[in-house]
Amino acid sequence: MNIFTNTHTQRKFKKLCKFFLLFIVVISLIIAAKYFNLPELLKNILIWIDTLGIWSPVAFIIIYNLATLLLIPGLVLTMGGGVIFGVLWGAIYVFFASTLGATIAFIIGRYISRDWVYQQLHQHPKFQVVDLAVVKEGFKIVFLTRLCPLFPFNLLNYAFGVMQVSLKDYILGSLGMIPGTIMYVYIGSIAGDITLIGTSQQPTNSTVELTKWIINIVGLIATVAITIYLTRLAKKALEESIN
Repeated sequence: MNIFTNTHTQRKFKKLCKFFLLFIVVISLIIAAKYFNLPELLKNILIWIDTLGIWSPVAFIIIYNLATLLLIPGLVLTMGGGVIFGVLWGAIYVFFASTLGATIAFIIGRYISRDWVYQQLHQHPKFQVVDLAVVKEGFKIVFLTRLCPLFPFNLLNYAFGVMQVSLKDYILGSLGMIPGTIMYVYIGSIAGDITLIGTSQQPTNSTVELTKWIINIVGLIATVAITIYLTRLAKKALEESIN
């Protein structure tokens, strides 16, 4: 008898696979955090990438994707892209890598844990409002959250995967990452040395400081905009449910 012919057995098997995968990811992150200095490890990887010549962009994109999927912050890699490739190509490679990694995470989130998270969403009205928002204004919500510094990039990729945002709106909304990408790539290019990234010895100038202020202001505006929009949507949904 084939065990996969039983629907109940299929569901149990899928749940077991999901929990096993989640367990592996969590354990991997705990081990990485305990036994490795991630910033230094990433810097060493960047130094290695810089020695690969024409293969450097390919290796950089692969490593950036892995970091995205493992929920490792990409700041060091983003600035490292500026050191290795310069502002123009660094920004292009980082944006391509982050968008590709985000899309893969989106698909994984949608495929692996969509059913379970949907059950949780329907138990929490506030999450239902966000889910409703991305149905009506998917591009706008994704774009604003990419601009907003309050939303963690890597975690958000999986979260959108279980919401009702279309893949097209999700990818187009990722254009909101461009300002921050350019800023951190530029800061990295000013450093000029991978070992100086994120340290007090990292060089800076008035242009860098001005750029930081501009990006912070843009992030603040995006935060206010998405907060107002979601609040209005929640109020409207509440009024409709009462009536």
